[in-house]
Amino acid sequence: MTSRPAAGGGRWVEVDPARVARWVDGFADRHGPPTTTVQGYGLLLAAPDGATAELHAPPGAPASTDVPGFVAAAAAPRRLGLLLARKGAVAVGVAEGTDLVVSKVDTRYVQGRTAAGGWSQQRFARRRDNQAKAALVDAAELAVRLLLPQAATLAAVVCGGDRRAVDTVLADRRLAPLVPLRAERLLDVPEPRHAVLVAAVGAARAVQIRLRDPAPESAG
Repeated sequence: MTSRPAAGGGRWVEVDPARVARWVDGFADRHGPPTTTVQGYGLLLAAPDGATAELHAPPGAPASTDVPGFVAAAAAPRRLGLLLARKGAVAVGVAEGTDLVVSKVDTRYVQGRTAAGGWSQQRFARRRDNQAKAALVDAAELAVRLLLPQAATLAAVVCGGDRRAVDTVLADRRLAPLVPLRAERLLDVPEPRHAVLVAAVGAARAVQIRLRDPAPESAG
């Protein structure tokens, strides 16, 4: 389980689907039995002491009206497309449940930045931009070959890496059938490699929970 601060207050925790029921039980033990409300993102748990937990359904999981249904839907196997892109590197895959069943990683050389100035720096910048654009063209071709034929079988497409790079890849008109499947979640990943793609399967399936502790006056 990982944790990070949440913009606007509280913190995000990521929980493996198999451990969500235990997490909810622990939340109830710490804060009292919560009430459950259906929300667009999933379920809101509101405890008697003022603590709240937003259970965000993972990409591709169907909506649920209670915690047991949410847990079952989150843990159920489903096919997910994965598209990880950063300048110069892309990883594309298809996951069946927790298993990566299709994968391809492509890396192109993109020159680093230079401290040189003047015309030399401008030529260098143009060359670097052209290399990056060529890499994203290759990334789109990879997505066309691996993801597009699977579109009808995918519950969602989960992206990661640099948002601008991902947006550029999916702007290819041939990939239009994948756009409605794109999950809101953007995975924070390093430069795509096969090991990064494998780890992304778990991150794509994880349940994100926004946890807010009781206000001081409520906890008192």
